[in-house]
Amino acid sequence: MKNSITRFTGKVDYFSKYRPAYPEQIISSLEKNIGFDSSKDIADIGSGTGILSRLFLNNGNLVFGVEPNDEMRERAEKHLEKFLNFISINGKAESTALATNSVDLISVGQAFHWFDVKKAKKEFKRILRKGGHVVIVWNERKKTSLFMKELDSILELLGQEFEDAERNLADAGFHNTFFGEEKVHTHSYPNFQMLDLNGLKGRIQSISYFPDSGDEHKKIMKEVKAVFDKYNNGGQVKLEYVTKVLYGNLK
Repeated sequence: MKNSITRFTGKVDYFSKYRPAYPEQIISSLEKNIGFDSSKDIADIGSGTGILSRLFLNNGNLVFGVEPNDEMRERAEKHLEKFLNFISINGKAESTALATNSVDLISVGQAFHWFDVKKAKKEFKRILRKGGHVVIVWNERKKTSLFMKELDSILELLGQEFEDAERNLADAGFHNTFFGEEKVHTHSYPNFQMLDLNGLKGRIQSISYFPDSGDEHKKIMKEVKAVFDKYNNGGQVKLEYVTKVLYGNLK
């Protein structure tokens, strides 16, 4: 089994093209609740292809994209090369290679469940300036529409690894083992993607636990096509998410 760093190797094209973005409301929420503004320096940990980094770069922030996977980091460097305020770093949550007291905010998008929480917290406290915050963001698939329910049932065919990944996203220990008893702000925002058949297949193939080839790959792709054919409207389907946001101080 691939480890947390190498498991996305070979998936960078699917990840960069077909993963959903994050709502711009995140910025305004941070501005309102913690006095966030464009002067704040950010470490985006587990930055991948730069999806969350882009949100802050567009706001004018200096962003250090910290990513241990070479393919993902290099794709972010390519996609974000127009931003002079983006600095790419070969590092990971437990050892970022950033200086002590160097950033005002740490962001994590869809990656927290891969971290060694105890070691990451120690490193985050080291690199944060006094009064700094951590914001954790992830897109959780909604299971309300018939299409989303059937799609989820297909992914459940992957068995234990699907269950582990879903549980880790939902129960990564944000309050008890990371932020502790400190006050944590929580927000949720609706989010969605409109995808054609190739886009839907690409989105599925961007998932870390989805097999790259073999009989199981073929079987699930066949099921994905069937559910697309059943529910598409004008050649598109709507993937629905809830974007969840947690942020607070580390004490």
